[in-house]
Amino acid sequence: MNDLRVLKVGGNELDDAARVQRLVAALAAEAGAGGRLVLVHGGGKEVSAVQRLLGAEPVWHEGLRVTTPEVLMALRMVLSGLVNKRLVAALLSAGVDALGLSGEDGALIRARVGRGGALGRVGEVERVRGELLRRLLEAGVLPVVSPVSRGEDGEPLNVNADDAAAAVAEALGAAELLLVSNVPGVLHAGAVLPSLAAAEVEALIADGVATGGMAPKLRAAARTVAAGVGAVRIGGLEMLADPAAGTRIYAG
Repeated sequence: MNDLRVLKVGGNELDDAARVQRLVAALAAEAGAGGRLVLVHGGGKEVSAVQRLLGAEPVWHEGLRVTTPEVLMALRMVLSGLVNKRLVAALLSAGVDALGLSGEDGALIRARVGRGGALGRVGEVERVRGELLRRLLEAGVLPVVSPVSRGEDGEPLNVNADDAAAAVAEALGAAELLLVSNVPGVLHAGAVLPSLAAAEVEALIADGVATGGMAPKLRAAARTVAAGVGAVRIGGLEMLADPAAGTRIYAG
């Protein structure tokens, strides 16, 4: 039976010590119960802070960060350095055998420049080396993945963490992809939608119901169910323990 789950967490879940502790405790409990996990992370707020230190004000387009060379420098420093190693250290301290790597390491995630280069060094995933992650999982290791990826020219690309997690889930044939957010699910008129058809995603975005970072989450979820991943949910960290939590995205 395939029990593998891919979990994506973003900057809102990683911006304070208490939230990181809750995340690590949940992952440790899951790993202790025999669950196999791959963690893909973002880290948007810290990236923005370092970006400003480098003299570049963050610019966003449809939930994606416009990525100049200065922004890319901040992304590599924060995501593949600070955030990745902080998570690995916390997991090791909790007794979880974790290993940090980025999409650049071992060419784990290969990508091409997306949107015709209109957003700078923003990438779209072409291939994930699933066999590399499988070896780590077989050794009992929890991979912790920064989404900064290797471009066709050998230079890094900024891949949205939701898209990276979706591609990892597809490559591994994961049983479930969990896109963790700072809200309990996809909200409509103030209430959490228990489920949502992939075919409804673009209409929600066009109507302004799903804005900001929720738009790329929903698009990544829709692509993932179309690729055959068994289940995709968007919601809070409680999704790890509660199979009914969050909004389930289904094919249709």
